[in-house]
Amino acid sequence: MKQRRISGLMLVRMMLLTLVLIAAIGAPLGFQPQGLPEVKAHAMKEQAAVGSATHKVNLATPQKVQTVNHSAVGTAAIPAALASAKPKKKIETSQEAKKKTQGKTVYLTFDDGPSPHTDQVLEILRQEKVTGTFFVLGQQAKRYPEVIRRIVDAGHALGNHTYNHDYDALYDSFGHFWKQVKATEEVLREITGTRTPLVRAPGGTYGHFDKTYFSLLEQGGYKVFDWNVDSGDSKRKGVPADEIVSNVKNEKPQDQVIVLMHDGGGHEETVKALPEIIHYYKKLGYEFSTLSAEQKPVQFTLDRGIGKKNRPAPSAEWVASNVAPNAALFEPELPLTVEAGSVQMRLNAGEYEMLDGQYLTPVRTVMERLGAEVYWSEATQSAFIEWGEASVIADTRRGVLTAERKDGSVVEWEVRFDRKAQALWIPLRPLLEALNHPIVEAVSTATERRVSAL
Repeated sequence: MKQRRISGLMLVRMMLLTLVLIAAIGAPLGFQPQGLPEVKAHAMKEQAAVGSATHKVNLATPQKVQTVNHSAVGTAAIPAALASAKPKKKIETSQEAKKKTQGKTVYLTFDDGPSPHTDQVLEILRQEKVTGTFFVLGQQAKRYPEVIRRIVDAGHALGNHTYNHDYDALYDSFGHFWKQVKATEEVLREITGTRTPLVRAPGGTYGHFDKTYFSLLEQGGYKVFDWNVDSGDSKRKGVPADEIVSNVKNEKPQDQVIVLMHDGGGHEETVKALPEIIHYYKKLGYEFSTLSAEQKPVQFTLDRGIGKKNRPAPSAEWVASNVAPNAALFEPELPLTVEAGSVQMRLNAGEYEMLDGQYLTPVRTVMERLGAEVYWSEATQSAFIEWGEASVIADTRRGVLTAERKDGSVVEWEVRFDRKAQALWIPLRPLLEALNHPIVEAVSTATERRVSAL
C-alpha cells in the first residue's frame, strides 16, 4: 500500500509539472485559444465560399492576399524553431542567385530578321529548349508581324536594329539614326503592345558611332549592344555552315558570351550551323539567356578617327524635345490609383495596362477593391457587377457593357474584352461610366498615375 501511495503522488506531481511546462512554453510562442464564435464564423465563410464556387468563377483574383479572410480564426505566431530557420533559407537563396550570376552565360543574337528563316531558327531553339535575342528591322517586322508575335510568345527577346539597315542614312547624322530607331520601335509596339530599349547598330558601333550617338541613345533610355563572338555568317554571301561553326569555336570562351548571327534572307547556312553551335556551348556548361536592359552592355571601343566625318550635331532644343523625355518610356510602370464613389484603391504595376491611351484593368480586381460584388455566369459568358445601386452586365459574347438606370432605361457601351490568366480585362473608362461614375480627371506624377471619377 505504501508503494502504491508513493507512485500515485509521483504521478500527480508529474502531471502538474507537465501542465506548468505547457503553460510556460505555450505563452511565449503566442498560442491563443480560439472562441467558438470565431471558429463558427470562419467555418460559415468557408461554407459560403464553397457553395458560391459552383455558380461563380474567379475572373481576376487580386494578386495581393487579403488578410481579412484569415482574421476570423486568428493567426498563431511562428514557432521559434521555424522562425530561426528562415534566415538560413534566405542565405541559401542568395548564394544560389550569386552562383548563377557568376556562371557562364551565352546570349544567342540574330540580326536582320524577321524572314522565312526566322521560323526555322525558332523551331531549333524550341527543340533545344534555349532562348535568343532577335534584333529586327522595322520594315521586316512590318512585313512579318506574325513572326514577331511568335518570337515574343516563345519567350525570346526583341531588339531594335533600325528600320532599313541603310548605312548611308543611318550614319549621316544622329537625327537619321534616331528617326529609324523610333520608327521600328512604333512598329514593334503596334504588334506586341510593348517597346524594347535594346538597340544594335547595323555593322556594329565601331567606325559608325561617335560620342554623340552613344551619349544621346543612353540619355534616351536605350541600351546599345555589340557582340564579343562573331559567327562570321555575314562576311560574304553564302558562308558555309561548317565555317560558321568553326568561327564560333575558334573564339576564346568567356564567362559572358554574345554571339552574332543572322536570320535575315540568304542565311540558310546559319540555320544549319545553329544546332551545333548550341551543342558546343551546352558541352562547355553555358546557360542560355536573353539580353536585357538591366545588364551591362557589350560595346566596341570608340573609333578615334570617327570625328573626321564632321557630322552635324543636333541642337539643344531638338535634344530637349525628342531625346530627354524618351527615357520615361522605359521606366518601371507606376502604380495606378483609382478614386470613385468616395472610395480609393490602387493597382500595382503589372495589374493594369495602357493601350491606345486607355487603362485596361481586370474586372474583379478593380471592382472588389472598390467594394463591389462581381459574379460570373459560365452559361452566358457574362460578368455581373453590383456596386451600391448600380448594376452592370459585361457580356463578352456581344462585346457590350449594359447598365440599367433608376428610371428603367438601359444604356450600352461597346467595349473590347480581353482574357488574361483566366481574368476578364475591360477598359476602365467605360466600366466606370456604366457604373454611373464617369471619370473627371486622369493625371500622372513622378510616383503614380491617378484616375478620379464621380
